[in-house]
Amino acid sequence: MDIIDQIIRLMVRDAPYTKLCSTKNILTVNGQFPGPTLYVNKGETIIVDVYNRANYNITIHWHGVNQPRYPWSDGPEYITQCPILPGGKFSQKVILSEEEGTLWWHAHSDWSRATVHGAIVVKPKPGTTYPFPRPHKEVPIILGEWWKKDVVEVYNELRRTGGDAAISDAYTINGQPGDRHPCSKNETFKLKVDYGKTYLLRIVNAAVQNVLFFAIAKHKLTVVGTDGSYVKPVTVDYITISPGQTMDVLLEANQALDRYYMAARAYSSAANVSFNENTTTAIVEYKGKHIPSSTTALLPLLPAFNDTNASVNLLSQLRSLADDEHPIDVPLDISTNLFFTTSVNTLPCANGSTCAGPNGNRLSASMNNISFELPSNNNILRAYYNNISGVYGENFPDVPPLLFDFTADNIPSFLNTPSVATEVNVLEYNSTVEIVLQGTNLLAGTEHPIHLHGYSFYVVGWGFGNFDKDKDPLSYNLVDPPYQNTVAIPKNGWTAIRFRAKNPGVWFMHCHLDRHVTWGMAMTFIVKNGNNPQDQMLPPPLDMPKLNTYVDELEKGEVKLP
Repeated sequence: MDIIDQIIRLMVRDAPYTKLCSTKNILTVNGQFPGPTLYVNKGETIIVDVYNRANYNITIHWHGVNQPRYPWSDGPEYITQCPILPGGKFSQKVILSEEEGTLWWHAHSDWSRATVHGAIVVKPKPGTTYPFPRPHKEVPIILGEWWKKDVVEVYNELRRTGGDAAISDAYTINGQPGDRHPCSKNETFKLKVDYGKTYLLRIVNAAVQNVLFFAIAKHKLTVVGTDGSYVKPVTVDYITISPGQTMDVLLEANQALDRYYMAARAYSSAANVSFNENTTTAIVEYKGKHIPSSTTALLPLLPAFNDTNASVNLLSQLRSLADDEHPIDVPLDISTNLFFTTSVNTLPCANGSTCAGPNGNRLSASMNNISFELPSNNNILRAYYNNISGVYGENFPDVPPLLFDFTADNIPSFLNTPSVATEVNVLEYNSTVEIVLQGTNLLAGTEHPIHLHGYSFYVVGWGFGNFDKDKDPLSYNLVDPPYQNTVAIPKNGWTAIRFRAKNPGVWFMHCHLDRHVTWGMAMTFIVKNGNNPQDQMLPPPLDMPKLNTYVDELEKGEVKLP
């Protein structure tokens, strides 16, 4: 029987929220935006009772928690579960194993994660400590994105028109745009620090659409962890953090007693793509000196929004700690080589009508030229576990069906149209896997933060241009590569990752830019059971959410809740 270390209650509600720049209904968790931070110890198992008291379906994903042998609580809608219906509840068992550091949780249904999210702090096991001097204080810093209109409307408009999404009205730090937005002046997050003390900032990029640059004026940042794993300390002027990523960063309060801005703004490399160019701010204020409230804080220098070299600067420096207390195990002999392209595409508009995408088409996205379609009549995990046919196919290709110059300036337009399907790729238990994730310049070459559920992986290499299978592996880092669950493919570049397929189940892999995953930049792995009972999936809980036939009518407002 499991030892349950904590039972936590999360209540999702759709209600007026007054602490943003406009009063409107948003989905909150326990009345908070961002939602509550969960504190756990390494290796614990917790139960999170998720109550849906909103008017929309909801699921919750524990981002970066590998959930060994237990995909039932992983959370992606129609992949591992049906959604929790309004009025429903799901008790999710969250199994921590090797993770230590900062992770996060978020909704995994439509675009609800814009406001339904929060940090997870995984402390070292009792009797152990950090591999760096204990900080004076630990502070969650959650970077987000905010629309004045209901984000459900933004999502529905994207789907209805076939065009791009309306850009957000602001980015946020801990739920606020900052005092450069006058309406946010009184609510702007403020971190008060003592001179000479060190603070551990647990940074999460919960933004929906953009990679972000982040810095603090006049202060260096020392990165000591990413995605729930420690790294060799790297001191930088700024960090680049992708949607889905987390970073543990030490801030040494060693400047004059004054007020300084911490700030974040977008990195966006795609040509002719609209995005929010605003800068969000919070304040670092030193104690011990009266600073007039009228004093203007100093802004940090952040790279230009399209500075691709700056965007990969930190990735090139990250190394796993890889010491006796934090060993790593990089697969060296690879049994399964995969090559996945990631592309922005177009599809013809339905019924001969005109959509808002290029040339009257609707925007789409793909991996290996397949635009992933969520099943509508079941979820993949239940279908796999119960041998139900007709929900998915097993033909997701190991390599793209067509090879071409992926990052050329001019690519034939016929390559823009992908197929649409629900296909999975099946991995043998304990196989050693390398995936080369190749960006393409189809329609709009840009960066893609790719997240793999159920696994962390070693980022053994990356580069610009087309991957060269003969030359590029010669420069892989197989000694101390960073161990992550989310990694950005550089614009018109590639990233190589490795992992051992030792976690049986159904696991989603997708771009963490929400418009891209909505358009189909996703795929699913099925990792088969091993031969021994301890290498096989655990059975499902009794309270798994059930498929309901009136879900669509409910979301359209055609069914009233009791």
